[in-house]
Amino acid sequence: MLGRRLADLLLFSVTATELVILFLLTPTFTIADWIYVLQHLLVLGIALTRPTPTVRDYSIASSTAVIIAYAYPYAQVIYLRASPGYVTSPEGGLVLVILAAGLSLVTLLTLGRLFGVRPAVRGLATSGPYRFVRHPMYLSYILADIGYNLQEWNFVTVLLVLVGWAALVYRIYAEERLLAQHSGWCGYAASVRCRLFPGLW
Repeated sequence: MLGRRLADLLLFSVTATELVILFLLTPTFTIADWIYVLQHLLVLGIALTRPTPTVRDYSIASSTAVIIAYAYPYAQVIYLRASPGYVTSPEGGLVLVILAAGLSLVTLLTLGRLFGVRPAVRGLATSGPYRFVRHPMYLSYILADIGYNLQEWNFVTVLLVLVGWAALVYRIYAEERLLAQHSGWCGYAASVRCRLFPGLW
């Protein structure tokens, strides 16, 4: 119980800190930014009400992947402030970012109290975007990364994204190893074969 409370407190604290950083690093808010603010507020509530997981991955590798997942988007913003990059397609990038924010919000609403950042089993989401891919939240992260880098990018931001995606792939496999213990996983995995990209993988 104490471990569960500490994990929930950590999620609450990290999310609150992210929300503050979002306001500090964002001079002008777009619709995507406001969607992310709403998501952070939802996660604050989830952190206080989510059920205890039946199993959780406390490994160093998973912890490292989670830290990378939280750090690399902010590292890109900070680096671009120090070393401006190249602009490719601001309009196309904004469309992707808004699409990603919307997908992320719908996924979070579908997950509800099952949401967590560390690989764990609290239940199995099979509705909403989970009818098409097994990890729609991670798909939204990829779309957002592409969108932000279309708006502005350089070699370092691309490298950070690749590191972030490597951590994301690790998290997918780590989560599925745990979810395989859920009684409904085999049937779900058989009906939704793609992890991330519909029709591809």
